[in-house]
Amino acid sequence: MKIITLDFETYYSPTYSLSKVTTEEYIRSPEFEVIGVAVQVGTGTPVWFSGTKEQTKAFLMGLNLHENMVVAHNAMFDCAILSWIFDIKPKAIIDTLSMARALHGTEVGGSLKTLAEYYGAGIKGEEVVHAIGKRRIDFDAQSLSRYGEYCVNDVALTYDIFTKMSVGFPATEFRLIDLTIRMFTEPVLQLNRVLLAGHLDLVIRNKERLLDLVEVDREELMSNDKFAEILKKFNVVPPTKISPKTGKEAWAFAKTDEEFKALLEHEDETVQALASARLGIKSTLEETRTERFIAIANRGELPIPLRYYAAHTGRWGGTDKINLQNLPRQSPLKFAMHAPDGYLMIDSDSSQIEARTLAWLAEQNDLVDAFENGEDVYKIMASRIYGKAVDDISKQERFMGKTTILGAGYGMGAVKFRAQLKRDNVELSADETKHIIDTYRNSYEWIPILWRQAHNALDAIMSDQLTSFGRNGIVVVEGRKGIKLPNGLYLKYPNLRKVVNEAGKDEYVYDTKEGKRTVPNRIYGGKVVENICQALARIIIGEQMLMIARKYKVVMTVHDAIACIVPEDEVETAVEFVQMCMRMRPKWGLELPLNCETGYGISYGDC
Repeated sequence: MKIITLDFETYYSPTYSLSKVTTEEYIRSPEFEVIGVAVQVGTGTPVWFSGTKEQTKAFLMGLNLHENMVVAHNAMFDCAILSWIFDIKPKAIIDTLSMARALHGTEVGGSLKTLAEYYGAGIKGEEVVHAIGKRRIDFDAQSLSRYGEYCVNDVALTYDIFTKMSVGFPATEFRLIDLTIRMFTEPVLQLNRVLLAGHLDLVIRNKERLLDLVEVDREELMSNDKFAEILKKFNVVPPTKISPKTGKEAWAFAKTDEEFKALLEHEDETVQALASARLGIKSTLEETRTERFIAIANRGELPIPLRYYAAHTGRWGGTDKINLQNLPRQSPLKFAMHAPDGYLMIDSDSSQIEARTLAWLAEQNDLVDAFENGEDVYKIMASRIYGKAVDDISKQERFMGKTTILGAGYGMGAVKFRAQLKRDNVELSADETKHIIDTYRNSYEWIPILWRQAHNALDAIMSDQLTSFGRNGIVVVEGRKGIKLPNGLYLKYPNLRKVVNEAGKDEYVYDTKEGKRTVPNRIYGGKVVENICQALARIIIGEQMLMIARKYKVVMTVHDAIACIVPEDEVETAVEFVQMCMRMRPKWGLELPLNCETGYGISYGDC
């Protein structure tokens, strides 16, 4: 199998570009045109080709890409062109942008220009700026030649950084990059336009009805206290923050407040509309997302755009303005996503994978055994909180046990736990929440020990020392390189340092990105454990996804769930196979009890 590095140059204008529209919309637009393509076969000299669509396809077909590996920087773009425009599916796909996210995160950046400078590969040109608004026919021979030189240089840079980043890059992660890209470039899911149109009409009418009511008294909408009362009427606990000016609790209603922005994605469309109206946004998220789905339906199948290694824990994230990671559980949009004719969709969610991983990693063996034996760990926790027999635990008490198991495992204190419960409309006293947190920590004493080990890991990173912790020493700290994970990649804490906080105490912070800004992010033992558990869960999900993909087409992954399509006449057998894969334990965690919940149906919402 040959390595063929590839880069397309395409028409763009001030109103039609990847900064104006999504990748899907850009490539499927009637305005789309390939100006030319540069390719490099193996270590050979890159070449530039420019011709008509038919001529370009013939050139590409001559490369036998279906038998070879394509390397590209932002392969989601280039391989979508190969697939959607030229009907060419490479045998394997490697994306250097994805590789950079996994290797460098926020430390280096993902642009070809930045990576080329970091690796000493060369300098990226700027000829593309002179191509704005120019169709292929608008280039004279000289300017087209210069554009070709620019594109050839990009290919050479891409191949160079690929060879350098490939050293030690895990083979499993190469396959996951390929699978992630194909979810977008080789879409199969259909969208139900009738259902979407009906949902959009309902969303608009509901929004207009609400906004008519809101317009009666604009003062209520803009007054912090009155807006808080409105939210309470819809069973929403108004978000709060500590004011940096006064040091006192204040409403978190600014457009930059994360909890307030989350209301724009609230499962209740009325709450979305209220938050949108407060910010002066004419359309709610549900409205714009439904409109986007309808537009995609008019162009073809639904590509699933996912960012490989979107978080520094390795988890996938949404992109291309369709974040399927945050669709509400019963969203009509889920029911509009259909398997193709003759197929059904299977969605399998790994049950409590973080809680199970935490118990396993901390060697909290009684909790591991409870998971292994299928016991109700939430009721067990509740029985200890309330001092009652497990069989006597009520539904509400079990909810408290569940909230504790899922929320207290990463060092959350009583004050923060109480605030979390308040957001879930559960009011407890400070003494009650302290009792719950103390009960958890006393019941599972190995978990707080793990937090302390993780804090010591931060010390080891700072002092550039080698150490390990957790069950079987699975978590290895390699000094300033970070925490090595079982898949060979690292959890990194760029520019880790100690600072003095507002209380006058030392704490660790590291650099993270918020847009173009670099901001300090607090890190401590419990948070490190959370990062590790999420990273391990992601590794497990990735391995399971590859196992499923050997037999069935994986179409998407959301958090700890995997969705695939299967022939409808073998769905029962397929469910058994998927469940077997989802319960498969990793080689490095044979004692780790895994389980799953699986459903299937014609639509994603039916699963």
